[in-house]
Amino acid sequence: MRTFVIAATALTTLGLTGCDTQKTVAVGAPVAEGAHAVAQIRTPDGADVGRATATEVTGGLRLTLDLHDLTPGTHGAHVHTVGRCDAPDFASAGGHWNPAGTKHGSMNPQGPHGGDLPNLIVSAGGRGTIGILLPGATMAALLDTDGAAIVVHAKPDDLMTDPSGNSGARIACGVFGAG
Repeated sequence: MRTFVIAATALTTLGLTGCDTQKTVAVGAPVAEGAHAVAQIRTPDGADVGRATATEVTGGLRLTLDLHDLTPGTHGAHVHTVGRCDAPDFASAGGHWNPAGTKHGSMNPQGPHGGDLPNLIVSAGGRGTIGILLPGATMAALLDTDGAAIVVHAKPDDLMTDPSGNSGARIACGVFGAG
């Protein structure tokens, strides 16, 4: 009798498992027909130095930067709250995109901002790339009424100090637009 109960329980469990039609989708997986936004990144004198692309994925936005013709070294890079890039200092882009109201930096126990990115490492040839998942971010929030911008800074981000990680002047900027 005991063998029968164990066998019946196992068969019932197998049967119920077979009825599960939900598929598990990994965070960061592409979303069918997901929206994307693109920002052409320029220096204060208007020179094109690359682009940023934000793409809807499961669990957030995938952000990629592909830059060229920048000063070699390490540079802070952040998504900023306003979709404006007025030269020469790009202050019109506002502060860091921070929908959750957290502190700056991935090393800050009260951080990071939603727009905090890893440092951009630019090679001796002037090229640098970043690819990151911004968890919980949405295209609707990124492209809200005043938009958003991507900003590259002159110095490395210390990944902790509020409000911008001591990353220095804004040396390049691009406004996100629906792609």
